[in-house]
Amino acid sequence: MDKATAARQGAQHRLRYEEASRLFVLFLLLGDLLMTALAFIAAYFLRLKVPFPEAAQGMGDLREYLPMLLLHTASVIAVFFFARLYTLAVASRVDELYAVWAGSTIGTLMGVAIASLVLRDFSVGGDYSRAMILYAWFLTALFVTLGRLFNSWLRRHLVRNGWGRRRMLLVGTGDIARMILQKALWTPELGYDVVGVVANDEKAEPLLGVPLLGHSDDLGDLITAHRVDEVIIALPEETPHQEILRLISECERGRVMIRVYPDLFQIMAGPVSIGEMGGLPLLTVRDIAQQGWRRVAKRAMDIAGSAAGLILLSPLMMLIALLIKLESPGPAFYVQERMGLDARPFLMIKFRSMRADAEKHGPGWTRPNDPRRTRIGAILRRTNLDELPQLINVLLGDMSLVGPRPERPIYVEQFRRSIPRYMERHREKAGMTGWAQVNGLRGDTSIAERTKYDLWYIENWSLMLDVKIIIRTFIQLFRSPNAY
Repeated sequence: MDKATAARQGAQHRLRYEEASRLFVLFLLLGDLLMTALAFIAAYFLRLKVPFPEAAQGMGDLREYLPMLLLHTASVIAVFFFARLYTLAVASRVDELYAVWAGSTIGTLMGVAIASLVLRDFSVGGDYSRAMILYAWFLTALFVTLGRLFNSWLRRHLVRNGWGRRRMLLVGTGDIARMILQKALWTPELGYDVVGVVANDEKAEPLLGVPLLGHSDDLGDLITAHRVDEVIIALPEETPHQEILRLISECERGRVMIRVYPDLFQIMAGPVSIGEMGGLPLLTVRDIAQQGWRRVAKRAMDIAGSAAGLILLSPLMMLIALLIKLESPGPAFYVQERMGLDARPFLMIKFRSMRADAEKHGPGWTRPNDPRRTRIGAILRRTNLDELPQLINVLLGDMSLVGPRPERPIYVEQFRRSIPRYMERHREKAGMTGWAQVNGLRGDTSIAERTKYDLWYIENWSLMLDVKIIIRTFIQLFRSPNAY
C-alpha cells in the first residue's frame, strides 16, 4: 500500500471515529435533557400527591409550570456543559457521580434564581414551593445518574463491538509499556485497537503477542502506514527529554493524539506554582504533608470506617480465623513489622495465609502458586480478605483506610537507595488500600511504578479521592490479577 492510499484510509477511519464520538456526545446530551425534564415532572406530581411537609396549596395545572421546567432544564444542562460533563474522557464513575450531583445542585439553584427574576411578571400559576424545589433537585440528580449509567453501559457495549474505536501505537518495550499494553488489552471498553509496538532500542522483543512494527526512527511512516489515531509514548525514565521531543515531532507529521507517560518529576510537579527569582522562572512544589482540617477529616473517616467495618465484619472474621486454625497448626493472625508514618515501625496484623514456618529461610516476595500458601490462604489472598484485621491498625491510628501500602524495613532500606523520593511515601500514614493498588500495582510489581502512583495520591489527596479508591477496592475485591 502506498503512502497516499494509507493516508486516505487513515483520514476515513478518523472521520468515522469522530462521527461516532459526536453521536456518543449527542446521546449523552439528549439523555440528560430527557432525564432532567422527567425529574421536574415527577417532582410536580410528588409535591401534588405527598402532603409533606404540608399539603400543597394552590398548585395549578402542569402546563402552567412549563416556563419553570424549561428554565430548570436549561440551567442544569448549562452547568453540566461548563463542568465538562459532555466530553468522552474516561473518568471514574465516582467522579462522574460527584460532578452530576454537584451540577444538579448548582443548576437547580440557578433555575430558581433566574425564575425569580424573569418570571416575576408572568402569569405562572401554582405554588413553586421549597418542597418542590427539593424534589426537583433530588430527582434530577437521581434520574440523570441512572440515565448516565445506562448510557455508559450502552457506549461500552457499542465500543466493544467496533463503534468509535481508536487505533493505538505504543512506543516503548519496557515495563512501563507492558503495563500500558496490559491495560489497553484487558480493558476493551477503553476503545483501543493496538496495532503494534515501536521499539526504542535494537534488542526489543514483541510484548504480550502484539507485533513489533519497527524502530522509533520510522515512527512518522508507521503512523501513516497503519492508520494510527493515537500514539502513547512509554519510555523508561532515563530517556532524555530531547528524545521524547523528537518522537513528539515525528507524531505531529500525522493527525494523531499524542500521550506521554510521565516521569517521576512530572508526577511530582502536578500541583505547582510558577514564580520567579530576580526574573528567573522557578517551579515551587508545595509541601505535601497533610495539615490542619485535612488531617482531622481523614482521621475521622478512618475511625468511622474502621469501627463500622469491625462491627459489621466481625462474624466473617471469626469464621476465617476458625478455618485457618482448623487447616494448619499455628496462630490465626500473622503480625509483621512494617514502616508507617515518618518511617516509624509498627506491627501490621493480617490473617495468616501461609504455613507457620514460611519464612524460616528469610523474608521473600510471594509469587504465583507459592507452595508456602495454605488452601484457605490462597482464597484469602485472592480475595484480599487476609487484610481485614488491618482495620484494627486503622482504628489504633497506625494505618489509614487509604494510603501508600507499607513495606517491611528490610525492603525500605533497599528502595530508598535506588528510587528517587521513595521516602516521601512515609510522610503520610500507610493504607489498607491505595491508588497504586486499585490501578493493578500490588504484589510483586514494579516498586518504582508503585512509588509514582503513591506520590500522585499524596500530591492530589482529597476526601473524595479516598472515597473513590475505597469504592474501586470493593469493585475489584474478587478480580485482582496480582493477588496471590
